Amino acid sequence: QVQLVESGGGLVQAGGSLRLSCAASGRTFSNYAMGWFRQIPGKEREFVAAITWSGDSTYYADSVKDRFTISRDNAKNTMNLQMNSLKPEDTAGYYCARCRTPGIYYDTSRYMDPDEYSYWGQGTQVTVSS
Repeated sequence: QVQLVESGGGLVQAGGSLRLSCAASGRTFSNYAMGWFRQIPGKEREFVAAITWSGDSTYYADSVKDRFTISRDNAKNTMNLQMNSLKPEDTAGYYCARCRTPGIYYDTSRYMDPDEYSYWGQGTQVTVSS
């Protein structure tokens, strides 16, 4: 069984930074792409960023591109999301997730689809004040 645990959320002023972490259990972490999603109550879960199993390729939502950076350390079974220049509209619960199948998706749009992820963390709240 895979468990994902997020940490690092909190309250920050607009323009500030936060670093989210996702710790994964299980020995197959390095075989799977990972992603970050966010959700506001009453709205659908929104793609934020994804990283391939090797870390060689990363993908971002347009709304966070050039402000957020996703990374992973397969030796430590961890994934991070560095969030800079935060805006009030970034306020949401942030969830890390593991892809359903190992390897690479040649159709990269699949990384942005929450249905392509089979394991999810419990989420960490990020609140950005104006």
